[in-house]
Amino acid sequence: MSACKRLLAVLRPGRSPLFRRVATWSPVGAAFNARQQRKLDLFHRSNVGLFGVPELTCPDGFAAVGERALRETERLVEKACQSLPGIITVKTFDQLSDSLCRVADLADFVKVAHPDPAFREAAERTCVNIGTMVEKLNTNVDLCNSLKNLLDKSDIMASLDPETRRVAELFMFDFEISGIHLSEEKRKEAVNLNVRLLDLNNEFLVGSHLPNKIEKRMLPDHIHHHFSKEGNYIQIGGLHAEATDDLVRELAYRIFLYPNTSLLQTLEELLKCRNKLANLVGYESYANRALKGTMAKSPGNLICKTKLIEIMSKITELMPWDHPYFSGVLRAERFNIEPSLYSPFFSLGACMEGLNSLFTELYGVSLMAEEPSAGEVWSEDVRKLVSRTIAVVHETEGLLGYIYCDFFHRPDKPHQDCHFTIRGGRQLDNGQYQLPVVVLLLSLPLPRKSAPTLLTPGMMENLFHEMGHAMHSMLGRTRYQHVTGTRCATDFAEVPSILMEYFATDHRVLNQFARHYQTGQPLPKSMVTRLCESKKVCGAADTQLQVFYATLDQVFHGKPQDRSTTDILKDLQEKFYGLPYVPNTAWQLRFSHLIGYGAKYYSYLMSRAVASMVWKQCFLKDPLNREMGERYRQEMLAHGGGKEPMLMVEGMLQRRPTVEDFVDALVSDLNPDFETFIMDSEA
Repeated sequence: MSACKRLLAVLRPGRSPLFRRVATWSPVGAAFNARQQRKLDLFHRSNVGLFGVPELTCPDGFAAVGERALRETERLVEKACQSLPGIITVKTFDQLSDSLCRVADLADFVKVAHPDPAFREAAERTCVNIGTMVEKLNTNVDLCNSLKNLLDKSDIMASLDPETRRVAELFMFDFEISGIHLSEEKRKEAVNLNVRLLDLNNEFLVGSHLPNKIEKRMLPDHIHHHFSKEGNYIQIGGLHAEATDDLVRELAYRIFLYPNTSLLQTLEELLKCRNKLANLVGYESYANRALKGTMAKSPGNLICKTKLIEIMSKITELMPWDHPYFSGVLRAERFNIEPSLYSPFFSLGACMEGLNSLFTELYGVSLMAEEPSAGEVWSEDVRKLVSRTIAVVHETEGLLGYIYCDFFHRPDKPHQDCHFTIRGGRQLDNGQYQLPVVVLLLSLPLPRKSAPTLLTPGMMENLFHEMGHAMHSMLGRTRYQHVTGTRCATDFAEVPSILMEYFATDHRVLNQFARHYQTGQPLPKSMVTRLCESKKVCGAADTQLQVFYATLDQVFHGKPQDRSTTDILKDLQEKFYGLPYVPNTAWQLRFSHLIGYGAKYYSYLMSRAVASMVWKQCFLKDPLNREMGERYRQEMLAHGGGKEPMLMVEGMLQRRPTVEDFVDALVSDLNPDFETFIMDSEA
């Protein structure tokens, strides 16, 4: 039997009697609607290790993988320093980056997602070791000089292709922001600051997700069942923002956000450390350092114009814990949006079919399920997808890369949707292409005996969002892994994923896949219309909240202020949000984006503006237009970070957007009659 026939035999819908299924699910749809069953290993296959890395059959393997990367680093550093200036310099730097990233990126994922604590701890140690090496390399004068010798030779630089020149400049930028121009003593100080920041970042990230405890007797008995319990204590690990009981929402808000003195000190030290590092290497603030090389360029370009609608300030009786709940109530009352009515039409398999169909229409790309080898995945619930080009118009016909789908909830797994790059794509010396490998992490309910995993409209939209990141990685075809896929300017990286949200809420796309998991009945047109229209409700309030978050992030990373982070929060919340600050709370301690998006949280707003412009100009008339899909792939997705982001936007829109275009793009997405609706509801 051929490999293809064996695959189809495994995925054939009729094989499992767990629940009645539509007989027309594609192999991809069937793979995600079927309950994963452990297969007997009749042939005693050998363990290939996580992601096919032979050493990673056990936690101790991380030490071996890390040591090998460090040895390879020494060899490549020597090669870079001895090579004559030319394209070989950039290639060697990229090989050096690839050698370290392939270990660090994999370990970054394993340390947060692997169910075995021993694997997580081993991965964490590897992250620290590789991170320390990276900081040392960024202050290695000999290594920097080998790159500077190339950049100083204008004739050689002029002979290089634009992507190679940009990658060379990006590597030099890494040296500059790490203080390569400083004296030896100050360079050591910069390294020490960066190493300290690694510890502080981890401390804050872990602390920001820890629950707060309160004695049971402090809360009314009738609400205990809403929370988890530990002995005589109740643990509150979230805001419970969708709870219908006002008291539950309020108490969860006050307790979950109650200040943790130790974590406050960690945040204060983290911000001071970042500012000190920025000043040391020649920047006015950490924000100035972080925004160099982005679309925004500098903090001065991020002043939000008052054209954004300020609605939340008019809703005087609301409290911060009410916003998410009443947004949902408004959507439900105005459009009769009840998630349980929609979920049967959004089985996970149907949504995956929809994504597969969309990618085929736009790019000529298909997704195929592939059975992983023994030991290749960290949980039996993980599915492996192969991204493959099926259209003859592409020179890179064939495999595009691999997507591991870790979609289901399990204990100790992060409750957040994420995209992880495990291996970046790059052109190899033998003419082949190093295929990208990514993981999509969601936290969906497991399928039951009576039904597959059914998604709410919000879950479906999140799935499309994360798959946008994955396809950015799959369709990027850069020469260098340093700029592959999502390794681009932070304020551009969210554009492909946010654009996918527009596809997810377009009736023509929904009509392609939304059908009942038992009967095959398509989602009724009236329900499609209501769902699409409901997305506009509370858009202004949500945007205002994002403006508040972005402003808080900028002020935290701007010039130091002689006041606490809580005082800054209170002041900015009153100015930019409109809902009152709640005494004895410290929301900033739950703002985990301060770690990965420090001084760059505005990226969501800027990326949304770009995605809005691309959607309205290029896809609104026909979301399945192949010509536009090809243009989008070639102008924006293919380049990763190998092209200046604004040039990619200009190439797609065929014009250079102005600041006013960015603001108008955000405002035009808001519901114009929302304020009237609020007033009518209050009346």
